[in-house]
Amino acid sequence: MRLIVQSEAVGVAKWSASYIARRINESGNSAVKPFVLGLPTGSTPLGTYAELIRIYREGKVSFKNVVTFNMDEYVGIPKDHPQSYTFMWDNFFSHIDILPENVNILDGNAKDLKDECTDYEARIKAVGGIDLFMGGIGEDGHIAFNEPGSSLSSRTRDKALNQDTILVNSRFFDNDVNKVPKLALTVGVGTVMDSREVLILVTGHNKARALRQGVEEGVNHMWTISALQLHPHGLIVCDEASTVELKVGTYRYFKDIEKDNLDPESLWSNNKYLGW
Repeated sequence: MRLIVQSEAVGVAKWSASYIARRINESGNSAVKPFVLGLPTGSTPLGTYAELIRIYREGKVSFKNVVTFNMDEYVGIPKDHPQSYTFMWDNFFSHIDILPENVNILDGNAKDLKDECTDYEARIKAVGGIDLFMGGIGEDGHIAFNEPGSSLSSRTRDKALNQDTILVNSRFFDNDVNKVPKLALTVGVGTVMDSREVLILVTGHNKARALRQGVEEGVNHMWTISALQLHPHGLIVCDEASTVELKVGTYRYFKDIEKDNLDPESLWSNNKYLGW
């Protein structure tokens, strides 16, 4: 596992966007062999999406041969709801050159939710798997909607949301917990771990405990972020505020070994070491 510590959330956004853009460019992606990118919703990735849009507008990256799969989707809300299908178009897709047919988002209004989830896994397999999955984590350390207690080998499925997640996400639903869906479709922990790379964004003091559990504690299904310890190419980009519960030695270790990789602009150097 790698841990890239940035001073503030804006640094997390710039670093992660530069990293993703470089990975797309390095892949030699084409219509025949597209770069496959897993993406989250929520507030944490908004800065990264804004930076990716900026990089695209500067002509440094194209998404024309990128295929995307979103992590999760609420069940039972309209597609035009700001927290549903339109979230990705409003905040990212409408501002880049991605082809609509290359966008994959779970259908939370499908007649058969289990068939929808099975088909989603099949679509991922059909394009050769996901090259890089970007995600965030909840305060309880969940990735996607894989709540505490989720199997670390789980696949895409319907998942009941716990009360903590409902309370936290009520800010997206007029601060009314009664408006928050109680069920969601989500890729599984195993689905994410099958990706060739996993990049997790962590920002804010409220994520400090989850970061500590994911980095310093053992692999535990009660903290699904901890599964990243088992991934050969797991990467966490975090801000200083989220590191307050890490041991001093852990913090200094990662700051030392990544000291030459912290500047987002340096990622554009062709011979820059990326760590794998």
